[in-house]
Amino acid sequence: MIKYVSNLHELNKFDNVIDVRSPSEFKLDHIPTAINLPVLNDDERHLIGKTYTQISSFKAKTKGATLVARNIANHISKELDNKPKSWKPLVYCWRGGKRSKAMALIFKEIGWDVNILQGGYKAFRRFVRDQIAEICSKVSLKVICGPTGSGKSLLLRSLENLNSQIIDLEQLANHRGSVLGWMPNTPQESQKMFETKVWETLSSFDLKQPVFIESESKKIGNLQIPQPLISRMWDSDCIVLEVNLVSRVELLMKDYKHLLNAPEKLITSLSPLVRTHGENTVNSWVNLINQKKWNIFVEEILKTHYDPAYKRSIEGHYNRLSSASYHCINKFNKETLSTISLHISNEAQ
Repeated sequence: MIKYVSNLHELNKFDNVIDVRSPSEFKLDHIPTAINLPVLNDDERHLIGKTYTQISSFKAKTKGATLVARNIANHISKELDNKPKSWKPLVYCWRGGKRSKAMALIFKEIGWDVNILQGGYKAFRRFVRDQIAEICSKVSLKVICGPTGSGKSLLLRSLENLNSQIIDLEQLANHRGSVLGWMPNTPQESQKMFETKVWETLSSFDLKQPVFIESESKKIGNLQIPQPLISRMWDSDCIVLEVNLVSRVELLMKDYKHLLNAPEKLITSLSPLVRTHGENTVNSWVNLINQKKWNIFVEEILKTHYDPAYKRSIEGHYNRLSSASYHCINKFNKETLSTISLHISNEAQ
């Protein structure tokens, strides 16, 4: 009899976790340690579904069995050829049904100690959501606040270098959290994958120690911060960075160099701001871009768009802002950041 596993805290007990879903399903999201050995690829899944609806369920099962058997045989002869008899894999599909059972039955006949994840990927999704909520109810967050260009991400990295615990949501989301926050040639992943990465990061923390995180809006690009986490952020201690406008502009010119190198895409990205600021204001920014007056453009968009938006968001959501500690950064160099990081780290203990 094939064994089923329901405790997702026991994933490290298996030599391999195998996701037998199609490559597109795997790309959307998967258990972080899993490898993808699909029993049906995307085209084959489409073919079986079409056969089921247009011909008959029997014909679909017959064709499906042929393809599944062939694919499993290929995986065994290639990726799994050197696995010893003692090998212990965990297999899962969408719901722990036919696809995972097909592979598990053959593995069992070979003699491997195979297990199936009860409930499959759907059970993993429930686990991720539940774990994010549970961990967020216990974690002690220290939220680093400051307007755009105040070096919040730099400070996170500096704190990490001091072995402080951090969670960099913008890195996990592959986006800098604003209308111009997209990253070149690296599109955002799915909401499900983002939540899995958030869970994976949260679950690595020692909850007896503080965790530093950057203040964010509810959304980072197209991705939504899980509600338990954003709610915890709103009700956590705040650390505010104060930086003069000139230094902020200089930092943003370096951090967003890819935008300066793609002025046409930058101009297109400004389109959503017409609704908020009007055509005249946005057109004035476009003119500055066309004239390559980058410093003036950055300063103007900070004063007109980013700073007011930040003020509304931070004051409207972060409940402990009035009792925040303030830190002034005059220069974005390693020595200054290390000194402030050390002070903040000691203060948080």
